[in-house]
Amino acid sequence: MRITLTAWLVLVCCSAIYAQNRKPEIRENIPLDSIRLSDPAILADKSTSTYYLTGTGGLLWKSKDLATWTGPYVATQTNPDSWMGPRPMIWAAELHAYQNKYYYFATFTNREVVIDTVKGNAIERRASHVLVSDHPDGPYVPMEDETYLPADIPTLDGTFWVDTDGKPYLVYCEEWLVNWNGTMEKIELKPDLSGTVGKRKILFFAHDSPWSKEKDRYDRIVPNKVTDGPYLFKTQTGKLGMIWTSWIFSDYVQGVAYSESGTLDGPWVQEKEPITPPNFGHGMLFRTFEGKLLMSVHSHKSVNGRYIRIPHLFEVDDSGDKIVILGPYLH
Repeated sequence: MRITLTAWLVLVCCSAIYAQNRKPEIRENIPLDSIRLSDPAILADKSTSTYYLTGTGGLLWKSKDLATWTGPYVATQTNPDSWMGPRPMIWAAELHAYQNKYYYFATFTNREVVIDTVKGNAIERRASHVLVSDHPDGPYVPMEDETYLPADIPTLDGTFWVDTDGKPYLVYCEEWLVNWNGTMEKIELKPDLSGTVGKRKILFFAHDSPWSKEKDRYDRIVPNKVTDGPYLFKTQTGKLGMIWTSWIFSDYVQGVAYSESGTLDGPWVQEKEPITPPNFGHGMLFRTFEGKLLMSVHSHKSVNGRYIRIPHLFEVDDSGDKIVILGPYLH
């Protein structure tokens, strides 16, 4: 079954809307697979000896052992007078520690503002943005610049990287809903991450992937148009890579690309095959306090017509030039 545009929008919106309209009930000893969460990202914070889990929806959970969690907590305090509006949807949040601060990289959507209409689809005001806090559990609040990226294009799934030039960068996707060939892009951040400087640069296109596929209007097999969920890493040999997600027909799948130059500028060479089983995607990498490298992803399946997404952890080997998924992480 091919996923429709309407179904795709419903599945990415549900948890984002929930977090903005209901005050969550805090619970303890929650198993990871009991949490319903898209785009899970984990910060292993050594200063507090605590793991912090977030993702789509603006909520946050805490754990000492990755097995059981406490939460959810509301992590953000956005400005209702900004372009985001009073109740922005929040997608694909990540937490990053940098220069004695904690940063919240996420996608914010103001559903009350339509910036374009493409092929009959209303394109809402949506952009990657960065919030800041003195503490890993927030609250994360706005900084100096009201906008980080152009207002007339929808961007999403921003992540963080300090390149070989020592400068911090925002890496993100231009959404496929406008150009129907999603991009992966970068833009330089200010030294304190409070805004962006310079011009954005395209790193690669969705159609560059040899593994992602869909059928066009004539039922021909073509490259998929979606770029989703970038996350940068370096292997132990120093190879720069990027995991990112797209589709193989109706399956949501994690792929990987490697930079031949060792910098964000690439060129980026896509692996021929995805690296996770079907319907696991939007991953990120972190190292446990014991030194194991793990990938956090969500599973994606339809149950009685409703899309369910659950966080999962895979153990990863990065000892060579390419990462290898070893299998599910067992506590």
